[in-house]
Amino acid sequence: MKASILTVGDEILIGQIVDTNSSCIAQQLGDQGISVCEMRSTGDTREAITGALDELFALSDLIIITGGLGPTKDDVTKHTLAAYFGATRMAQHEPTLRHIKKLLGKRGIALGELNQNQALVPDTCEALLNLAGTAPGMWFEKDGKLAVSLPGVPHEMEYLMANEVIPRLKKHFSLNKIYHKNIATAGIAESTLAEAIAAWENALPPYLRLAYLPSLSGVRLRLSCYTADAHANIADEVEAYLRQLQPLIPSCIVGYDGDTLESAVGQLLKARGATMATAESCTGGRIAALITAQPGASAYFKGSIVAYSNDLKIRALGVFRDEIKEHGSISKVVVEQMARGAQYALHADYTVATSGIAGPDGGSPGRPVGTVWIAVATPDKVTSHKLNFGGDRERIILRASYSALNLLRLALTDDGNAC
Repeated sequence: MKASILTVGDEILIGQIVDTNSSCIAQQLGDQGISVCEMRSTGDTREAITGALDELFALSDLIIITGGLGPTKDDVTKHTLAAYFGATRMAQHEPTLRHIKKLLGKRGIALGELNQNQALVPDTCEALLNLAGTAPGMWFEKDGKLAVSLPGVPHEMEYLMANEVIPRLKKHFSLNKIYHKNIATAGIAESTLAEAIAAWENALPPYLRLAYLPSLSGVRLRLSCYTADAHANIADEVEAYLRQLQPLIPSCIVGYDGDTLESAVGQLLKARGATMATAESCTGGRIAALITAQPGASAYFKGSIVAYSNDLKIRALGVFRDEIKEHGSISKVVVEQMARGAQYALHADYTVATSGIAGPDGGSPGRPVGTVWIAVATPDKVTSHKLNFGGDRERIILRASYSALNLLRLALTDDGNAC
């Protein structure tokens, strides 16, 4: 079964918002064995939407549409689909109307005509109750093909995909089972990783495909079997290959499937019953933000001191003024004092500290933009690393933040050696 994804909205075309819906939908469809052959964005006009539907139906059996279902006059998707699929009238979907009344009642808002109209759907569709919002999804069938229209609000789209669309697709069609296993790595470049595991990769059977998915936090490997129905023990077989992989890159594997650097650090801290804190200069609190985004972070995260100025490094973290004068704030001795100072001030077992030049200004021949010192303090020692990152300011900050988390992860696993 082939699918296409169509996002509707001028705001996407002019770059006002980033289309994250398509990637989310593609992932959910792919997990069900549905191949996505086309992704497209179009404007808020009937002609543009109709033209896109004609072209995409020529390529695919299923079109997932998002956007253009709000209560305002510029949302034309519903009426365009009504005409396209030959609706004779708009019918009121009672479950949606009751849901809208309940939502508005909780907020103390009177039911207006615009909100009430959201419960109207073309009589040629099956309405999908949207418990995460007000606009229902719409399921159309024509000549053996499907079009499903969903709201563009990401959390509403995600709710309907998980609770309405995917269950219906699984019920209506015999879908190939796909098996994916993700391996999160950190501290190793994609090319170096490929060289390290080349023999292992070459020994994989033809029905197991390996993909490299690089990002600023590291390279994620994905092992996929697209004919899982034919391999009853595919999970056990993949686990056997993972056991062979682990000794090849032992300190680089962060975790599997949904594991991330920040979640792995949290798991290691909880296992030890230990706490952590951060002392951040050039990363501006980004490391703390990554950590506190994890559920349950309060069990191990004490806090952060964002000491951007030298004066605050001295007053809040106990860095010696003379050391800053002699070595500069971006130096081994200063970042190590920052780490120890945060450990003392915040009563944490482990700390990470950063000091560097994120740019675009401030660099020099001796310390170019992208120079970052990172220190990790454990109960026993302090270690520091000088790293050089390329890219713009945001990339440098993120790469420094993830590198700091990875160095902390290695310290927590008693493996101070990076990949």
